[in-house]
Formats: sequence, structure tokens, C-alpha cells
Amino acid sequence: MVKRVISVSLGSSKRNHSAAITVLGQEFMIERIGTDGDRAKAIQMIRDLDGKVAAFGMGGIDLYISCGGRRYMFREARSIARAATKTPIVDGSGLKNTLERRVVQYLVEYDVLRLKGRKVLLVAGVDRFGMAEALCAAGADVIFGDLIFALGIPIPIRSLRALDITARLLAPIVVQLPFEMVYPTGKKQERIEPKHARYYDWADVIAGDYHFIKRNMPARMEGKVILTNTVTAGDIEDLRSRGVSRLITTTPEIQGRSFGTNVMEGLLVALAGKPAGDMTPSDYLGLLDKIGFVPRVVDLQASGSTQSK
Repeated sequence: MVKRVISVSLGSSKRNHSAAITVLGQEFMIERIGTDGDRAKAIQMIRDLDGKVAAFGMGGIDLYISCGGRRYMFREARSIARAATKTPIVDGSGLKNTLERRVVQYLVEYDVLRLKGRKVLLVAGVDRFGMAEALCAAGADVIFGDLIFALGIPIPIRSLRALDITARLLAPIVVQLPFEMVYPTGKKQERIEPKHARYYDWADVIAGDYHFIKRNMPARMEGKVILTNTVTAGDIEDLRSRGVSRLITTTPEIQGRSFGTNVMEGLLVALAGKPAGDMTPSDYLGLLDKIGFVPRVVDLQASGSTQSK
């Protein structure tokens, strides 16, 4: 029996994709369906499919942001999550704290990407706190761009401690705002408005959510390494044209693209056959070990592959 995992996203419908895959002997149909920022449409779609699919991913919006052991729930995301009463629904946060942390460790252990002493711009640390901690543990010089890229405040955060203090002060307020004020949704995901070039220029590695990276990226990014999540074939060609040296995605390539962490987390929950709330980091890591997930690495420039470590 084929299990369906569907990501219902507030993002652009132009990024829709589906793929049939087999994981640990189980056949899956995984789909990403964008609603172009229409929250009511997303809620109705989840209600219509509730109980008919194995798992939902909640795309284009986070249920939580987290930092220093605390989680803050977005007000607008709560109503979307509540639309599913029978089928598990996840936003990718379980994998952001497990898979992405492990990916950074993998890159260092296998000398795929040298991080000690390298300059890394993580566009939003509270969105990917597992990655944030792992980058710092690897000895990278990290700027967290939470204020810059989410709130438009050009103040870099330069330590996990400063990120934690900032989150304590601002996160309770930010999660009450309309989500589109802090993250590109719908057709806004298709626009690029170059800003904050000095932070892109400073970094050797630009990491984090691709829509945050894309929204303000400059025309030229020669020699940069991008460490991110979901990208389409069009995104890859765009990065290549800008001179990006290497692309690393934390989720594997499936039929020409890397799906979001919410889709992959939905797949793991469906494999485990247990409520999403009962999944532990050990559950995720155990399944990842069995599957043998490794990051996708693409050298985008023929002459840049030896320079991108």
C-alpha cells in the first residue's frame, strides 16, 4: 500500500512537486502543494484530506521557533495545525534539531566542508537552532541574521548567548505578528530584492532557510557555499548563474529537487507509525541511520569544486 505524505504550504504554487519513492521497503507518494499565501485554503485542504493521508507537512510557515531550550508558537500556525485531527501534522522542527545538526557534523567529519575559522552567515538561528549550535561547535565564526532578515533591523548577532537573549526579548512578540511580516509567503517567494550585501559578501558559507537566503541575495556570489534545505532545479541554475561554488542541502535529492524538512519529517513520522508528539530525537536519528540519509552536495562551477571546502 502506498502511503501519501502531503506538504500543504503557504508558499508559491509554482514550486509544487510530487514524487514516488520507496523508503525501507515502504512505497510513498510525497507531494508539495502551495496555496500562494492563502491560509484559509491551506486549512480547508488539510480538513478535506485529514484521515486520508499518512502525514501532513506544514510548509511555508513554522509552528515554532526555538532557542536555548524554549519554544515559541506562531499564533497563525496554530489554526493550521489544528485543522488536522486524525492525520499527524509536522512543521519540520523535529528534523531541524536532529538531521540538520547531524549534517553539519557529517560535513566536518568527512571533510566535505571545512568550518573551523570560516565565516558563516546563518540567516535565522531561531529557525534552525540545531544547525546554529552545530556550526558554533565546529568552530565557525557565525553571524546570526535573525534581526536582519526577519525583521529588517541591520544588527548582526554574533554568539549563541546573544541569540538567546534576543529570542527571550523579541520572540514572544514576533510570534503574535502576521507570519508574512517575518517570512516570505505566496508570490513573495518569487521575488528577489538585493539588500544587506555586506553580510553576504562577508560570509564564506551562507546557511539556513532558502527563502530567507534568496529574498535579499546579491547578483554576484562568487565562491560562496550555500547550506540550505529545499531547492528546485530553477533555484540551482539561479545560484550557478550568480557564481555560487557549492550547494549543500540537508535533505536528499528526490527527482530533481530537495524537499523541505517538513516533508521529510512527515515521511519519518509515517514510517514510524506513531503520533508526531510521541516522536523523540532518538526515533528520528534511528530512522535516519536505517535509511542512510546523507546531505546532497552539488559543485556548481567546474573550476570551483576544489575551492569550496
